[in-house]
Amino acid sequence: MVQVVVEASRRRAIEDVASDLFRKHGYAATSIRDIAGALSMQGPSLYAHVSSKEDVLWAIVDRAAGRFENAAQLAEERADERHAGDPVEAIAALVRAHVGVVTGDVGEASVFVHEWRALGDDRRAAVLDRRDAYEARFRRRVTDGIAIGVFGITDPAIAATVILSALNGVASWYDPNGRLAAERVADHLVGLTLRMLSSE
Repeated sequence: MVQVVVEASRRRAIEDVASDLFRKHGYAATSIRDIAGALSMQGPSLYAHVSSKEDVLWAIVDRAAGRFENAAQLAEERADERHAGDPVEAIAALVRAHVGVVTGDVGEASVFVHEWRALGDDRRAAVLDRRDAYEARFRRRVTDGIAIGVFGITDPAIAATVILSALNGVASWYDPNGRLAAERVADHLVGLTLRMLSSE
């Protein structure tokens, strides 16, 4: 049992270091030797814990995707409990959830947003399916808002893409030590999103 915990801890350390390097230099420009060096390990020693650089990227991307999915699911459930079927509250909750995941681990979120295309065909297709399902949450709520007149007439797919592009962009500029706390960033993005969608 101790060995399993140690191995899981070492694997997570590798992924965390790799995430930082992928974010700073890009996946393609980062080698296994770079990752090993940042951990004061020899390159061959790293292969005792991971089978390939792509496996490390996949672990990071898969974990980040799960965080986004779980946060969105919880946000929608809570919004529906408090404001049954209100698309404005649901969109606001989805925006806050997304910003929360990004600002909670900017490095991992940045790798997810920018580097997933470096995955092999099967893994890339799996990510695309998950991204589409995630985006569908936003499309559905925009469609609901248009139907009851609280959102202006627009293409829900384009609206969802624009919203998520803005939210994903937070990974490129957010600074945990910067001028605005994560909650205030979320406030601003909720406001901008709702003004963009407003029917008024």
